[in-house]
Amino acid sequence: MFANPFKLAEIGILGMNERNINYISKYNPRALYPLVDDKLQTKQLLTDAKINVPSLISTVHQQIQVNNLIDLLPKQGGFAIKPAHGSGGKGILVILSQSEGTYTKSNGEPLSLKQLEHHCSNILAGLYSLGGRYDVALIENLIEFDPIFDGYSFEGVPDIRVIIFQGYPIMAMMRLSTKASDGKANLHQGAVGVGVSIATGEALNAVQFGKPIEFHPDTNKKLNELKIPDWQNLLTLAAQCYDHSNLGYLGVDIVLDKNIGPLVLELNARPGLSIQVANDQGLKPRLKLIEQQTELRDAAARVAFSREFIEVK
Repeated sequence: MFANPFKLAEIGILGMNERNINYISKYNPRALYPLVDDKLQTKQLLTDAKINVPSLISTVHQQIQVNNLIDLLPKQGGFAIKPAHGSGGKGILVILSQSEGTYTKSNGEPLSLKQLEHHCSNILAGLYSLGGRYDVALIENLIEFDPIFDGYSFEGVPDIRVIIFQGYPIMAMMRLSTKASDGKANLHQGAVGVGVSIATGEALNAVQFGKPIEFHPDTNKKLNELKIPDWQNLLTLAAQCYDHSNLGYLGVDIVLDKNIGPLVLELNARPGLSIQVANDQGLKPRLKLIEQQTELRDAAARVAFSREFIEVK
């Protein structure tokens, strides 16, 4: 379907150049980019707004801290190490457990303290950051994902990406990790993308490597049975991120923690376009609809509008 330019136009597929010029450049002031490009700033922004985020254990700013990394790590249990300026899931290291100086990844691979130190050094050197800039390593508590999604993800935490335009949720998908994606919810690395109805929170379509699938490749879970609970509140949470960031074209990534509920993982000022493939629908008609809105609405009212009108043909 996506090889035919006439079909692309017919279903309103948004291309990268049009996204960059007509939406990102137009609606996202460049001065606000640091709020979302730096995960430390994002965490502070959302915390000040009383929006739940994964809790921070410590930060690594300098190589001298790497040499004393053992003092910054939790003494038991799991944790995640992330680059503050990373993108696309690069540089994220998830440790599920530890015992007698051995740290175990989500895929069962054991790592030593020296390997963790080496990973943090790579983060500081900018190996995973946007533009190769000097970076900071964040050490965060692990997310305990909601058991309602058992079987939908393989050795990783499933997350929900919502595209917010001018404060309105216009398209959503769930990203499910696989063996191919090394337990990461990254579509380019082989995670499964499941398009989700803005109206209901139910699965619409599922793809892996751009091709339609019906079952999770590793767990054999039927993907069209997926439904996200408490959908209204989750969309409202995503919509509120517009009010606090002032970015008009925004990707909001959310996970469901079984103890805390929805947590905002990160905000993205340049969200990718593969969400259209996951939904088997284009963004352009939805963007045009929101551009026609002149009434001022709060986050809950914007969500109600989207749930009623976004998917109307």
